Amino acid sequence: MTGALLSSSEAELRATRTSVKWVAYPPDVLPLWVAEMDVAPCPAVVRAVVAATERGDTGYGWAPRYAASVLRYARETWGWAVDPSLTQVVPDVMIGAAELLRLLTDEGGPVVVSPPVYDSFFGFVDAIGRRRVDAPLTADGRLDPDALGAAFRAATSSGQRAAYLLCNPQNPTGVVHTAAELAQLAALAEEHGVRVVSDEIHAPLVHPGSVPFTPYLTVPGAERGLAVFSPSKGWNLAGLKSALAIAGPGARADLARLHEVHTHGSSHLGAIGHVAALDEGREWLARLVGELAANRALLGDLLDEHLPGVRWRAPEATYLAWLDCRDLGLGDDPAAVFRARGRVALSSGPGYGREAGRGFARLNFATSPEVLEEAVRRMASVL
Repeated sequence: MTGALLSSSEAELRATRTSVKWVAYPPDVLPLWVAEMDVAPCPAVVRAVVAATERGDTGYGWAPRYAASVLRYARETWGWAVDPSLTQVVPDVMIGAAELLRLLTDEGGPVVVSPPVYDSFFGFVDAIGRRRVDAPLTADGRLDPDALGAAFRAATSSGQRAAYLLCNPQNPTGVVHTAAELAQLAALAEEHGVRVVSDEIHAPLVHPGSVPFTPYLTVPGAERGLAVFSPSKGWNLAGLKSALAIAGPGARADLARLHEVHTHGSSHLGAIGHVAALDEGREWLARLVGELAANRALLGDLLDEHLPGVRWRAPEATYLAWLDCRDLGLGDDPAAVFRARGRVALSSGPGYGREAGRGFARLNFATSPEVLEEAVRRMASVL
């Protein structure tokens, strides 16, 4: 493959993309909102999915092959050896996480989250009939042991079973939780009898020079935790659904209670594409991460030049920038102003936690430098 992966012009993207990112807003709005990349596809994935379609291999999936591929990638990338009997295929990361939370908590019971955090966490907690308890991150986006301890005490005070939904790496801040931070979380969870479910979908997207990704289940004390992983974010495969739920040794019985029917929601073509990505697409991923790092640096330069009033910390992982716009005088939801007056769609900060996200916006920089430059210029024009 030659040429940059993140190189398509706005015109090319509008002519070829029909996903929600590019059709949800009018054509004069540049979309830098939902976590989807404007990237050329991984050739190995294209070959595998096209070949399966051509030969009529479009039936139901077979979980063991998918699990084996994910576990091979985990072992070779993070040195994490997992017993295959501690895994189960699920439709996608959030469906898997929600079903695990349903098993681990009581109807109407507490699920702790740490805002600002992925907005769908709130929706899924509500959808399964649980109540949210907040343990906000620190001002620099890190897990706060004091906030976690207080939230865990509040969550368990009623006697109901409680769980904590972890975002690792963190969305929207891009923080990569350290092994020490995760071990402290595990100790607090065990102390209070709170079960941890870790969403690790952004794990392949750690930037060069950042602290390495640590799978939650590898830290001391996390044996009763569970994690859900998919290559869908790393290889831009949200439309090809599949994921793997993984249990710590102490959570084997919990995972066994997850009904086998949940495996049916995983797309066979999705699994075929994911296996190709994990087994044959690692060079493509490395190139992508390098381009994302370059875009991250470009975004910093553009903000310094055009929007010096915006404060941010360059993310350690993901392609998402959490922009503190409180000094711009654009109100609680600056994304609404950028969209209405600058014709750039960002994700609204309050959606990631009303208090924690007030005055913030999330920007997706996984696009071409050309589109990114135009977007920041438009954003600056609203001032």
